[in-house]
Amino acid sequence: MKNVVKKLSLPAVMLFIFTTGCANMDIGNSQGKKQNAWIHHRTTALAAEKARAENSSENLRQLTSLSSFQSNAFLADYGLPEQIQPIDTVEDALSQTNWNIAQNAIDESNNKMTAWDIADNIIELSIAVASLFGGVYGIKLVSYFREAREKSKALQEIIYGNELLKKQGKSTAAAFKIVHQNQSPQTKQIVAQIKHQKT
Repeated sequence: MKNVVKKLSLPAVMLFIFTTGCANMDIGNSQGKKQNAWIHHRTTALAAEKARAENSSENLRQLTSLSSFQSNAFLADYGLPEQIQPIDTVEDALSQTNWNIAQNAIDESNNKMTAWDIADNIIELSIAVASLFGGVYGIKLVSYFREAREKSKALQEIIYGNELLKKQGKSTAAAFKIVHQNQSPQTKQIVAQIKHQKT
């Protein structure tokens, strides 16, 4: 049974990528996100320069300097856009176009497929492919994939419910931390990913 599942996994993933496209798997960053990273980089640099030029408080100069420095990591992560727009003044940085680019980047990030969405789609596709085989193995595969889908959804619901419960009070959150200390690293990683997707 497991050998059949392994043999079907690669074709299922390839069929998923072929039918939905790589963009849904968030391989690489879009030009909009790259533009936003570039604008952020230049905006933080201008803010740091302005704080120094206006002889702002030491704290504000340090904060803007740190922000500008941190922006290098974002730019390195996202990459440069194909067309780099010049942002040399505060007015350039605060243009309505840049506000729109920032909003579009936020919307795009909020609407991207999560690992759970991809996994659910692969499971659904696997169910469809398995049902084509028919017979005993087809029925067993469909049953196996449906069970995997149900367990995946149950895990998500449990984690979301636990997070809501922890928000009820500090004592509840402390109890959850104590109970979860003995979780395996794999479980902790899955839980952290689901929490991150919810926020």
